[in-house]
Amino acid sequence: MAADTGFYSRENEKAAQAMGVKWLAVPNQHTQSAERKRLYRQRWFRRGQRWRTGCEGRISVLKRRHGLRRCLYRGFDGMRRWVGLGVIADNVIQIGRYLALRGT
Repeated sequence: MAADTGFYSRENEKAAQAMGVKWLAVPNQHTQSAERKRLYRQRWFRRGQRWRTGCEGRISVLKRRHGLRRCLYRGFDGMRRWVGLGVIADNVIQIGRYLALRGT
């Protein structure tokens, strides 16, 4: 699991571990311990943070390109439909770009 420093708390960390999360890449901006700093330098932790950063870029594109700022459907199922359609639309655009480049 990867998140930014705003999601870190000892309670969240314990809850994730209780759910079976093995790799928890959530930095704590207030901890200065040597053990925590060693954790941040481990390869799996850095990869988790890079993955999180990439996801945030994708979310930004979905919001701008496909209007996912505000859901026009009601309820949780409506939200799932709204986001799903936005992701499918973006995937179709990406596949089209790939095929267009490949054809030239």
